[in-house]
Amino acid sequence: MSNASPTREDFASLLEASFHEQDVAEGTVVKGTVVAIEKDMAVIDAGLKVEGRVALKEFGGRIGGDLKVGDTVEVYVERIENALGEAVLSRDKARREESWVKLEEKFNRNEKVEGQIFNQVKGGFTVDLDGAVAFLPRSQVDIRPIRDVTPLMNTPQPFQILKMDKRRGNIVVSRRTVLEESRAEQRSEIVQNLEEGQTVEGVVKNITDYGAFVDLGGIDGLLHVTDMAWRRVNHPTEILQIGQTVKVQIIRINQETHRISLGMKQLEADPWDGIGVKYPMGVKVTGRVTNITDYGAFVELEPGIEGLIHVSEMSWTKKNVHPGKILSTSQEVEVVVLEVDPNKRRISLGLKQTLANPWETFSERFPTGTIVEGEVKNKTEFGLFIGLEGDVDGMVHLSDLDWNRPGEQVIEEFNKGDIVKAQVLDVDVEKERISLGIKQVGGDAFVEAAEAGDLRRGAVVTCEVTAVNDGGLEVKIVDTDFTSFIRRADLARDRDEQRPERFQVGQKLDARITQFDKKARRVGVSIKALQIAEEKEAVAQYGSSDSGASLGDILAAALKGRQDDE
Repeated sequence: MSNASPTREDFASLLEASFHEQDVAEGTVVKGTVVAIEKDMAVIDAGLKVEGRVALKEFGGRIGGDLKVGDTVEVYVERIENALGEAVLSRDKARREESWVKLEEKFNRNEKVEGQIFNQVKGGFTVDLDGAVAFLPRSQVDIRPIRDVTPLMNTPQPFQILKMDKRRGNIVVSRRTVLEESRAEQRSEIVQNLEEGQTVEGVVKNITDYGAFVDLGGIDGLLHVTDMAWRRVNHPTEILQIGQTVKVQIIRINQETHRISLGMKQLEADPWDGIGVKYPMGVKVTGRVTNITDYGAFVELEPGIEGLIHVSEMSWTKKNVHPGKILSTSQEVEVVVLEVDPNKRRISLGLKQTLANPWETFSERFPTGTIVEGEVKNKTEFGLFIGLEGDVDGMVHLSDLDWNRPGEQVIEEFNKGDIVKAQVLDVDVEKERISLGIKQVGGDAFVEAAEAGDLRRGAVVTCEVTAVNDGGLEVKIVDTDFTSFIRRADLARDRDEQRPERFQVGQKLDARITQFDKKARRVGVSIKALQIAEEKEAVAQYGSSDSGASLGDILAAALKGRQDDE
């Protein structure tokens, strides 16, 4: 009966349906039932007031009979009711929502996900993760940059989710992380099968300035340039080329970083074994200059054996010259072995030792006392440097420039380039020093005068006054280069006459030598001493005061006697 009022049970079911409709919200995934299929659309009842339509193509392979009336499907509710009075439903968005839930679970568990690269965009690529679209940055495609990504597109492969933002709908994935993890596992497995000291074969994969990377079958090892050969290798390309198969020894394995150090020279005999017997100290050997530095030159004596000529052992005379001015790379040279240290693997060589020591040669040719001639090379605050035969220098100290004048004054008379004569005073071969004297060339007037006896103590000399001051007189002994000073107390016997102002510059006077010190090179003269000596002589010749004659009478008689003699 159509007009019959609804029963209590009907009202309850309608109320429940009404609550159910209110539970369904836009933006959610719900289950619906296919109530009809019209052409390319499926009519679905999702429990809403109105039904919705979904294109059959959104159901993928189920087009053409797979989807039938009565099937239950999950759909995404975009709108509960549109302007046409229909619900707006989507199977694709439902699948994406479903994928998001699964992806978030895997992301939280740090699990890999499967997807396909299907398009290229700015800065990278888009990846289909079972309905959800993710972004793959170009830097995360592979371990090494690759130019062509075409072979990787539309191919199912694993990815690692780096970041998820559901609010913005962003997912960032990486293929590189998966490859690195896989590679690390392979490397770890390979490393476990390798041992230090083991000899293996590998292929040269890459060459740098400092060495070569060798592929050991899935893992690379570094063959450093210093471990390629016992001899000096300037660049790895001297020995290796890319693609070459080489036999190497595993030197070190770092289990944490999986870094492997390789060596080639370790497979050959060490040329340093027994090096001390092969190259004893003092032996002359021939080698080839391999490298020149600021501090010396390296010389290869044989493959794998190099010695250093320190800059101090290059030349006897060239002390501040760069080694490159003396030797050149690849030059064959004769050297002397100075020291061998097998523990430090060092050999010290000498180049100058192959030549005669110029100081020994000079000492033999020009012994002490010899007069030599040379050019003034340099003037310093302590003397002159004179260039001598054999490319050696001698030094004239300030004190050896002049017998009488101060050296600081005399050195100003010499100029660079002057040719001078000097006497060899001393040659110290060990310290490489030659002492010269210029004042000794003309002889020592002081010594000559002492030897001749002209200026002996007690002799009477004529002096010329050169200066008068309160303390006495400065005088020069006539016909000599000697000077002296007569103190006020020595100007006369009588105190009244001991006045310097009595004398004038240029005045000549007689005095007696009271001191002649060869070591101190000093001559002392005294007028008073001469007067006293003359009085004693007069008394001895012409009488004494004991006879009743006065001292004046005796001196008068002595003076008259001297005039009579003249």
